[in-house]
Amino acid sequence: MAAAVAGAQALLVTAPPGPGGCPGLAGLVPALARARAFPDWTGYLSTTGVYGDRGGRWVFEASPLAAQSVEGARRVSAERDWLQVGRGMGLTVAIFRLPGIYGPGRSAFDRLRAGQARRIASPGQVFSRIHIDDLAAGLEASILRPRPGGVYNLCDDEPAPNSEVISYAAELLGAPVPPEIPLSQAQLSPAALRFYAESKRVSNARMKAELGWRPAYRSYREGLEAILVAGG
Repeated sequence: MAAAVAGAQALLVTAPPGPGGCPGLAGLVPALARARAFPDWTGYLSTTGVYGDRGGRWVFEASPLAAQSVEGARRVSAERDWLQVGRGMGLTVAIFRLPGIYGPGRSAFDRLRAGQARRIASPGQVFSRIHIDDLAAGLEASILRPRPGGVYNLCDDEPAPNSEVISYAAELLGAPVPPEIPLSQAQLSPAALRFYAESKRVSNARMKAELGWRPAYRSYREGLEAILVAGG
């Protein structure tokens, strides 16, 4: 690991934290110290789940963190630990809070084709998302303009309910639109129930202002259309 990081200009940490914290810290920090390596940029992928439920209101990077799940609380701790490591070791660490990620092979189309798509009615529930290409472009923008301690929401411009996304994807495919199912009757897993317990609109204004980034797919509509054109 020390040999690998010795010549690295950028490090991206994507592993989710476990009960013992971020596995990237345990593996990378000692290696960086042994190699006396100082990459130009280290990015940590977190989640917008650190904000918890905001009743559909907008959240910004400076909004208080109020994670409602164990997984979200671990992300909060991992963010804090990476920022502390950055300050302590003189590393340029940036944190990216991500919503739901979609793209070719991972979209509403795939669930519809598999007969697994469901439109769950949860009045007032909205969430943000990000196309995988826009995610990659956002990380590249940060690599080109590194800022120590930068924290960014990386998402599209238009939060929307999941049922709306499924409906639009079905229309694009020419497939029947699945009927809505009340949340109380959906028999969701505990993880899915945690998801539907939170509603917020996530602002990407800082990404645009500081890094000059703009999403190529401003909403799920443009993103889904591009996936379908590409054969996804």
